[in-house]
Amino acid sequence: MFTDFIRDFLQVFFFGFLGFFYTQPGGIANFSWYGGVFGAFRQLFAVDQYVAVVEKYQAMSQMQTGQWIGAWAIVILVILALLAIVVVGLYFLVRFFKRLFGSRVLNQDLVDEIGNLKGQIVKLTREKDRILGLKIGYQGYDVLEGNEGEDTSSEKKEGESRFYKLTEVDMTYAEEGSQRHTEFNKEVTLEQICDTFRNYAANNPQRPWRKLYYEPKIIRLFFASLATTRLIILQGISGTGKTSLPECIGHFIDNPTTIASVQPSWRDRTEIFGYFNEFTKRFNETEVLKAMYDATYNEDVYLTVLDEMNIARVEYYFAEMLSILEMPSRDQWIVDLVPSGWPSDPKHVEKGRFRLPENMWFVGTANNDDSTFAISDKVYDRGMPININSKAKPFDAPLTDMMPLSYKHLEELFKKAQEEHKVSEENLKKFEEMDDYVIEHFRLAFGNRIVKQLREFVPVYVACGGTEIDGLDYVLCNKILRKFESLNLAYIRDEVDDYIQYLSDHFGEENMTECKEYLERLKKLF
Repeated sequence: MFTDFIRDFLQVFFFGFLGFFYTQPGGIANFSWYGGVFGAFRQLFAVDQYVAVVEKYQAMSQMQTGQWIGAWAIVILVILALLAIVVVGLYFLVRFFKRLFGSRVLNQDLVDEIGNLKGQIVKLTREKDRILGLKIGYQGYDVLEGNEGEDTSSEKKEGESRFYKLTEVDMTYAEEGSQRHTEFNKEVTLEQICDTFRNYAANNPQRPWRKLYYEPKIIRLFFASLATTRLIILQGISGTGKTSLPECIGHFIDNPTTIASVQPSWRDRTEIFGYFNEFTKRFNETEVLKAMYDATYNEDVYLTVLDEMNIARVEYYFAEMLSILEMPSRDQWIVDLVPSGWPSDPKHVEKGRFRLPENMWFVGTANNDDSTFAISDKVYDRGMPININSKAKPFDAPLTDMMPLSYKHLEELFKKAQEEHKVSEENLKKFEEMDDYVIEHFRLAFGNRIVKQLREFVPVYVACGGTEIDGLDYVLCNKILRKFESLNLAYIRDEVDDYIQYLSDHFGEENMTECKEYLERLKKLF
């Protein structure tokens, strides 16, 4: 009787509950919103049927008070449990649909926001071009201010060049009809150039108020690097004369160095060459491009300083130059400035293309601190780093005048040195053995580029007054051991000690001092 009451009471409830899914007459196939859902809702709250069940069992008087209490408790618990399951199910169902459709709404909001930002960028770009157009107009061009989106290119003077600075260089040399220098001292040697410059920096009539002192090794490294690559990286602590060195060399050769201050916003090649302004229909040349173009008219040596080069990512804004200057043939040193040529373009810009001058070198200065980016291996491998971490002691130097240098004569001296002071076969063999040693113990390799630089750098360093073993020491330390910083130093501590001993055994206890000192500094980082 106890279980029969529970069954009959819950049967009324379950008929109503299941009616949400089954129609009362015929099941799922005959489901209708009115007959199923609303009929089930009415059945679920059919109070008269519940009362009839209770009166039936009260009339039978076969259940005790305790049984009635237990029966009602079970009925209520079953109903509450079922309702709890339904509520939890509905909760997770709502969360599922909210996540499904909410993410779509969020994605659409992001798409709309991106579209709005792009529209603002277009407006800002137009406004920037308009301001640049006004600026150029104030500098002396006949450019009219236009409304947003208005093309004012028709206002240019007929035949006027879109490369103002480069055309100005053409006009300068057309009027003068000559190069910057027509006579060079072609009897001077590399060692004499280094010694003369060192004295000039310390005592010269052009700038007697500024005396700069450099160690002979630094000057030898600089000129030997000119024979190896077009990119020299001067790095070290601030205030040691990194920028002053190439600047002073520019005065020494009577051809002022171009200094480009790198900005944190530099990201692409336009920072080096400039860009074509669609609003004014003119190319905004940089001073670097102007210096490059000027170099095409001269035989002088040209230096361009990228000051604080790693305040932005070098491999971004200088990437194209790194690739072009790696080309084996100088006929391939070509950069596209604009898509097509105009009849009024400068003399040395043909069909929008410009061939990089053979007589220009780039010198980057770098401070390694928290405010700068690390220079990548791609840049280090293609350039020659020179560490300047100390100031040279003052010395008495004779009054020394300028010495204009011809890049052709300088390159002839480089080739002559590379023939007369070739790296000995014994040392080349030691380097090959060292390559195997480094691969085995440190999982690093030299690479063909570094071996090529070794053959070009060391002979010129010797011709500048250095020794072969010091040149090898410098290349090994700054081109190869520098890569050790990327390794886990804690795991190679013992290997470093063995490598120091290896250098002593193969090159002598008194040699390779720069490499040994560098490795000792690495050990202190453990």
